[in-house]
Amino acid sequence: MADVLTPAQRSFNMSRIKNRNTRPEMIVRSIVHRLGYRYRLHKKNLPGKPDVVLVRHRKIIDVHGCFFHMHTCKYGKVVPATNAEFWKAKRLSNVERDRRNLRALKREGWRVMTVWECETRNAKQLAKRLERFLK
Repeated sequence: MADVLTPAQRSFNMSRIKNRNTRPEMIVRSIVHRLGYRYRLHKKNLPGKPDVVLVRHRKIIDVHGCFFHMHTCKYGKVVPATNAEFWKAKRLSNVERDRRNLRALKREGWRVMTVWECETRNAKQLAKRLERFLK
């Protein structure tokens, strides 16, 4: 199926996609704060500038978008109809960068949890998972 938007419209839409302070990230931050934890955001001195950093506990929470980081859910398995080769290469490079950053963080002694965008749809279940990780 061809794209229903013109290239200019698609470009405009893609330019509006944020990489920080996204809705899934805000949901995770809200839950972590409600659980009584304080954190730092996007620490520049750590590999990959993790989304949520709990320095005192040496724990990190990364929030990944299912499409851009190729999650195994239905949202991550979407194959774009236009410019498919570009998107495949882009998404694969994101996954490889995530692996590199995770290895580097673990070598430095950090415990890392990845939260997927689709998991933020069930806040109660996510809160339980976050609480288990943070204790």
